[in-house]
Amino acid sequence: MKLKNLKKKIQRLEKRLREGSKKLANLKQKLQAGEAAKAAKAKKRSAARAAAKAHKAIEAKKPGAVKKAKKKLNLSPERRAQLAAAMKARWAAKRAAEANAKAGSSDNQHSARPGPPQQAPENRPDGV
Repeated sequence: MKLKNLKKKIQRLEKRLREGSKKLANLKQKLQAGEAAKAAKAKKRSAARAAAKAHKAIEAKKPGAVKKAKKKLNLSPERRAQLAAAMKARWAAKRAAEANAKAGSSDNQHSARPGPPQQAPENRPDGV
């Protein structure tokens, strides 16, 4: 290969490397700008969402706010009866537990006698 052609090839390669580094720096800068814009957008959305949530809370606290109607469940009569029986059993158990707690606490209050605690007689070998 001639020296002249070799020099030209080297110059072209050097030029391409310089431009490539510029392109790389430019692309990295664009990537950082895009990420910053994305973060700013997410922050803005978060703030808007928080503001909307606060606004809804204020609206809900106002007197006369309309409550959302409950959705009616599409249950078969058998399943409805089964759920009713389960709920009644749960409520009965809860009432029984409360009754036991009240009865136990009232018994403990009146079982202790006022005055000094009684001690068991000691057995002495001399019989006194």
